Amino acid sequence: MNVENFGASERLVNAAYVRQGAQGRRAHELRLRALLEQGKCPEDGWDESTIELFLHELAIMDSNNFLGNCGVGEREGRVASGLVARRHYRLIHGIGRSGDISAVQPKAAGSSLLNKLTNSIVLDIIKLAGVRTVTNCFVVPMATGMSLTLCFLTLRHKRPKAKYIIWPRIDQKSCFKSMITAGFEPVVIENVLEGDELRTDVKAVEAKIQDLGAENVLCVHSTTSCFAPRVPDRLEELAVICSNYNIPHIVNNAYGVQSSKCMHLIQQGARVGRIDAFIQSLDKNFMVPVGGAIIAGFNDSFIQDISKMYPGRASASPSLDVLITLLSLGERGYRQLLKERKEMFSYLSSQLRKLAEVYNERLLNTPHNPISLAMSLENLDKHSDMAVTQLGSMLFTRQVSGARVVPLGSLQTVNDYTFKGFMSHTNNYPCAYLNAASAIGMKKQDVDLFLKRLDKCMKTFKKEKSNGKDVPEVDNCTKHTSAGEAED
Repeated sequence: MNVENFGASERLVNAAYVRQGAQGRRAHELRLRALLEQGKCPEDGWDESTIELFLHELAIMDSNNFLGNCGVGEREGRVASGLVARRHYRLIHGIGRSGDISAVQPKAAGSSLLNKLTNSIVLDIIKLAGVRTVTNCFVVPMATGMSLTLCFLTLRHKRPKAKYIIWPRIDQKSCFKSMITAGFEPVVIENVLEGDELRTDVKAVEAKIQDLGAENVLCVHSTTSCFAPRVPDRLEELAVICSNYNIPHIVNNAYGVQSSKCMHLIQQGARVGRIDAFIQSLDKNFMVPVGGAIIAGFNDSFIQDISKMYPGRASASPSLDVLITLLSLGERGYRQLLKERKEMFSYLSSQLRKLAEVYNERLLNTPHNPISLAMSLENLDKHSDMAVTQLGSMLFTRQVSGARVVPLGSLQTVNDYTFKGFMSHTNNYPCAYLNAASAIGMKKQDVDLFLKRLDKCMKTFKKEKSNGKDVPEVDNCTKHTSAGEAED
């Protein structure tokens, strides 16, 4: 209520009580004012009542919620189900206009304000996470793969003769298909093995640029967050090469916001060379439903060009989800989640190493990967040709999600490209292994339960081996090499 309404209320309720209620309302409004003036994530998280009040205030600014509104167009924010309307807080118009996903909608001032605030708060969080010099970003209602495609399509207009994208290999289908979908030819650069780690072959990247001709290369498509034993690409070296040859550089930073090391690599790459855009998933970094990503960069005009490439309006759901989440957490809450993730990584690493030693396996030495770990399955692989894939099935049926069991020599064809040793990021990795990651939101009980179930599965194989029997039957389920196979 406004001042006049509070004044009118004093005729019905004791004035002292009304003034007390007005002061309570004022406390909420001060939070809203600070957010609108600063455009930054609040230091401390908001309570749900303040967030809901804010969303309601935004919603009544949209034309579909005007009292007496008469809509005669084909897109008037009509919703048949009240349940759907409430699910979206009656913010129905979405974001953007036909020519720009970041543009303001005349019929939806509230939704437009939500969009602008979300992008501003997310930019603040990216800076907080380590990329201090980022200049612009926007939330796009597509997951990482399609967001990469949008970046490549934007570059097409700037480099019309280019047909190749140079891509240090990472065995994840969506980032590979993002290049195919955009109509370009991926040039796969195999990784080099350094100890247990798979690292960027920088010399091969530069040699391929010289071979193809810089003018024919659309961009270098590098990666930060990845499954061990692959580690983040050598972004600084790649950024320098891109700067020297005047080639754009797009970074797949899918779940890298939660890693200070990944964000530092991006910051350093931009400092010493060239990074045009980096893309990160909303669900992986902010614990919201799948369906959104953040496209960010250091050149304001290029990021605006990407936003203008998106055709039509867009769903506001990903923006709404991440806005609610960050207002709930505040800077302090998000920093705490980042801190806890690092602690869980150390804990998972130490406990997985101990378990590996029990079964004469080892935790692979991958110090450059700050999120993912890998445990060798070398001795298990000697047990039987099917033992490694059977382990994946056993974990899957025991409700262990996200872990990946990677056998030797798997072949996978993706859009007519055949990868040998698929999921291991190289043609011939020395041993089979199991992946586990410490991602944001992981708790100690998750680590303990995973290790307990993994230990139980490994004991089964050890017992069968000591009895001279074959690999055990696996709960009458389809064989899975990955407990998180559907994510690929």
